Formats: sequence, structure tokens, C-alpha cells
Amino acid sequence: MVLGFQAALELAVRHYGLSGPITLMSRELVFPPKSGGLLYGGMALMMVVLTWRQRFIALSTAIGIDAVFWVVRYVAAGAEVPHGQPFGSGALWVILGWGVYAAVFRTGRDRVLLLKGVGLALLLVAGRKAGDAWLFLTARSRPVVLDQYVATADHALGNPSWILGRIVTALGPVGFNFLDFIYGQLAIAAILVALFQLRHVAATGSFPRHHLLRTFLVIGLLGPVFYMIFPVVGPVFAFGTGAEHWESIALWAPHMPPSAQWAVADVWPNSVPSIGAPQHMTFDEFTPRNCMPSLHTAWATAIFIHTRKGPAALRHAGTFWLVGTLAATLGFGYHYGADIIAGVVFTLTIEAGLRAYDRGWDRSGIRLVVGGATVFGALLLSYRYLPVHMAQYPLLFGPVLLSAMLAVIYAYVRTTAAWEPATIAAPRPAPAVGL
Repeated sequence: MVLGFQAALELAVRHYGLSGPITLMSRELVFPPKSGGLLYGGMALMMVVLTWRQRFIALSTAIGIDAVFWVVRYVAAGAEVPHGQPFGSGALWVILGWGVYAAVFRTGRDRVLLLKGVGLALLLVAGRKAGDAWLFLTARSRPVVLDQYVATADHALGNPSWILGRIVTALGPVGFNFLDFIYGQLAIAAILVALFQLRHVAATGSFPRHHLLRTFLVIGLLGPVFYMIFPVVGPVFAFGTGAEHWESIALWAPHMPPSAQWAVADVWPNSVPSIGAPQHMTFDEFTPRNCMPSLHTAWATAIFIHTRKGPAALRHAGTFWLVGTLAATLGFGYHYGADIIAGVVFTLTIEAGLRAYDRGWDRSGIRLVVGGATVFGALLLSYRYLPVHMAQYPLLFGPVLLSAMLAVIYAYVRTTAAWEPATIAAPRPAPAVGL
């Protein structure tokens, strides 16, 4: 199924004359990867099924292959640094090599476990490439965006993107680069949390039934569907130049210069636009329509949830990454506050569905998932059909939006807590009776 989806995306993107996810991932076997850190992260996930000796061999082999590739590329490029990251191809070769080894030389349970590890690593890498291809398709297939509706609805929340945008601007390059690191390395943070959750796989010979990467992949699979249903580009593009974030578009349009010709006005984050009656607006063919819901918020929320049962350092890291991601998504102008609320509800609904599926569907699980999906759908409908009323009565609709999100959070926490096995305290020993 995954391979078929990748093939369909490949054909869809090639229809527009560009390389699809299968081609892009295959090229990284030889050419400098665009996501070397992610490739090594995928290899680290695969290594949870290996012994320590095998892990050392895998890592050493990957580094050695990358060293050879670096020398060859450096010489072939005429002493110029090739475009892309200088490492990562070695990790991809090692992942595929272990897959071949498992299929040819392993049998039974060992083969299944190793192939699961290889499959998990390839799913992570392939999911990233498929996501890039899907973002391109949203830009080409959805010429009209709904930013004016969401920006108007955001008045009910106090226009948080404009507030955070001014704060990030005031922080200067240091604050910008710090938040940019948090925003850009979200996948690496997820891999580190997943490695903690999967640390006993080699010893037990099996994967835990539920872990972070499972939620991550489902979010990445379902979330982009709503980009087609509710296309939004974000305030930095719809109400600004977006020039400082042009590298996200340059992946698909390397020769297209940044331009504000499609924006309503160049006002973000200096002043909040007065839109009046919101309308559909046409936009360029390169900027992804990837705002509603905010999947960065969704993934950061998933990290936060899955670190709650870890040690203190992991819990603090999960909180830090969630707060930093929220500040970056809003402060960079990538998202509206309405996107954030939708992203949180979206994640909790998916997480509830996965946990309900694992334990067996019952009334509480169905109620939680249906309730979350209903709130999520109501949010999208209100952003589209009630934005003017929301802007006119912020003291009413602002608390309503926040209360809807908090209600889903409360229901999730209360229901999942009831699902946890009861802990029975050990009986106290009877006091000694003196003679």
C-alpha cells in the first residue's frame, strides 16, 4: 500500500515535470542528500533491532561510505562544495543493505524483526519525501486559498501570529536562528524520543504496541488531506513578502525569485490587516498550502504526549519542544492561531484512535474519537463560514475556541487515564506484637 501511494505521488509530480519521492530518495544513494540528519536518524531507528556489535558495524560502515562519497564528490565537483549535505548516503546504503541481509540470510522471527526495523527506517525517510511531493501538489492543484477567512477568524484569538512575529523580529538573528533550529529539527527530536521508547526492542525481540513514530506517521498520512480541503498558505506569504522563508519554496522552484505580488498586502507582522468581508484569493503555484491544520503543532503535541511517562529530562525536553515549536510556527508567520488549535485537536483525536484500536474499541474510545473529530470538523466549518462574526465578537468566540480545545484535552486525559491499569498498593506488614 505504501509503495503504491509513493508510486502514485511519483506519477502525479512527474506530470508537472519534476522528480517524485521515489526518484528523490533513489538519487540520495549517490548524490548529496537534502536530509542527511534524517537518514542517519532513520538508521538509528533501524539499529534498535541490532546487537551492539552489529550497531557498531552499521555505523562504521555508514561513516566510511559517506567519507568515500565526500571525497569523490569533492573531486568531481572541481574542489567546489556540492549542493546538499555532505553525509547521509552511507546511512541509506546501510539501511538497504540490512534489508537485503534480512531477506536473504535471516529466517523466522529474526528476519521479521529486522525487516520491521528496516521498514520503520524507510517509512520515515519515504514519508519525508512523500510529504515534499504532496506540498508541491497542493500548490499546483489548489490555485485559490482561504487565508482571508482564517485571518479574519484569528481576530477572535487576538491575532497571535502578528504578536509573536513582532516578538521574534525584536529578538534579532539570535532568537530567529534558535527558533529556526527547533522548528527544523522536529523530526530529529521525535527520533530521539522514539529511540527511548524502542530501547528494549533488541532484548525483547518485539516492538511495543504503541510508540511515537506510529502517531507521527499517521499524522503525516492524514493531515495533508486537509491541505486540499482547506488550502491556506500562512500570514507571512498571504500578508507579507515571505522572502526570509523562501528556501521552503525553492525546493520546487529553484529559479523563481521571491515575490509579494500574490499577497493581499505587505503588513505582516507590523500591522493587522483590516479585511472586511473575506474572499477566496488566488495564489502562486509554488507556495505550499500547508497551514490547516498545523502539522508542526500536531507533531510537537505528539512528542509532548509521549514524553509524559519518561524521566524528568525527557518530560522537560518534550515541553520545551512544544513551546518552542508553537513560538516558531506563529513567530515565523507560517501559521495562524486558528491552525494551532486545529492541530492540537487533530493530534489528540488520532492518538485516541490509535490507543483505542490497541486496547479494543469500546464505548469510551468511540466517544473520544467521535468527539474529537466532531470538534475538529466544527472548527474548520466555523473558520470558513463564521469568520466575520468571530472577528466582531472576539470576547465570545475567542473563549469558545479555546474551550473547545480544552474540552478535547480534558476528555483525552480523563479517558486515557481510566484506560491505564490500576495500581494496587502492596499491603502493609502487620506490626509486630510484643510478648
